[in-house]
Amino acid sequence: MKEPFLYSRRDLIRAGVLVALLAALCLWVSFRFLDPIPPRRIVIASGPRSGLYHHFAERYKEALAAEGVILEERMTDGAAENYRLLLDRKSGVDLALLQGGIATFPEADPLVMIASLYYEPLWIFTRRGEAVDALSSLAGKRISLGSPGSGTNLLASQLLRASHVTAENSTLLAIPTGRLVSALKEREIDAAMIVTGPRGATLHAALTDPALELVGLAQADAYPQRLTFITRRTLHAGAVEFVPLTPPRDTALVATRAMLAARDTVHPAIVNLLLEVIRDVHNDQGYFETPNEFPNIDLVDIRVSPDAMRHHRFGPSLLYRYLPFWVATTLERFIIIVVPLLAVFLPLFRFLPQIASWRVRRLIYRWYGQLIVLEHEVQAREGELPVTRWLSDLDRIQRGVENITIPASFASERRLRLRQLPG
Repeated sequence: MKEPFLYSRRDLIRAGVLVALLAALCLWVSFRFLDPIPPRRIVIASGPRSGLYHHFAERYKEALAAEGVILEERMTDGAAENYRLLLDRKSGVDLALLQGGIATFPEADPLVMIASLYYEPLWIFTRRGEAVDALSSLAGKRISLGSPGSGTNLLASQLLRASHVTAENSTLLAIPTGRLVSALKEREIDAAMIVTGPRGATLHAALTDPALELVGLAQADAYPQRLTFITRRTLHAGAVEFVPLTPPRDTALVATRAMLAARDTVHPAIVNLLLEVIRDVHNDQGYFETPNEFPNIDLVDIRVSPDAMRHHRFGPSLLYRYLPFWVATTLERFIIIVVPLLAVFLPLFRFLPQIASWRVRRLIYRWYGQLIVLEHEVQAREGELPVTRWLSDLDRIQRGVENITIPASFASERRLRLRQLPG
């Protein structure tokens, strides 16, 4: 007699195959319809080596490396080139540092802003004593707008055109940022325009040079009403230096905002990680920022990432809050896969005993049915009796019953009552 088991080896193999198929199905659904595994390498378009964009990209790179993500920096001429690279899906660029006013629509519809980082004023310098208080006053002068791929060039050109200052009535030049101060002092140019945050060495040199003057715009309040990505900022007297007083008076400026942008296909886990990184990098207060104002998700011109809005509202999940990035990512993926499996397997395991019971009874009743047929034939047969065939059929039924592996609870059903055949 075989040792009875609740499930035969064949049953276990079948159950294992079913589990494997369901697991494979859940994995396929996870990778097909849910977000893929976050990339371990991402590329950011920054800016020239001397600029703030490069400085911040270096800090991002260091912070992301600690989380096991490689950030590859691609240095460029500035925000305008970054924008073109981000739009080009073949460029390999995943992220870019941009500024408000560069994007055009619907061209920029596939892009999202992850966060606004800091104010980037338009700084205009002339030699001291020049009577300039409006962009229209620059008509007929030699003006440096920065390189063609820079955000300075794009924004300054846009604002100058609004004041009817164009290449037809003025000389527009591209002087490298590092040469702006000397170019002004040597009268190579009459005005220099630069869009940047207030931390750059070139900007500080221009602000503190007694031969140069920072231009305040009399119409600064009107620009935000004309251009939604522009805001008015005031550089107060003494904000740079108290002795000598720099600037010597409150100066009205117009500014846009620097942004970290990406394609709308950026992985949500990468968005969450970037927001944690840039929060630590951009949490200091500058000339124009109030405490804890940046980073934020206030709309500039590119639409805000839904994942960034979710993170801003609820913060990082418990997994990302207390575990390393890749550990949290792996556990999150595991949960995404396991929960559907449990939803399928728990009801299945609940009904497995009933399925096994039905299968055992089906086998028993199959042989018992053959025995009943044989019994009826024995009772109804007259004349010469085929006893040999009946005994052979009875032995076959007996062997079949004995080969059924069933639990002990079915023992009473296994002992079939075999009636004695005549002869």
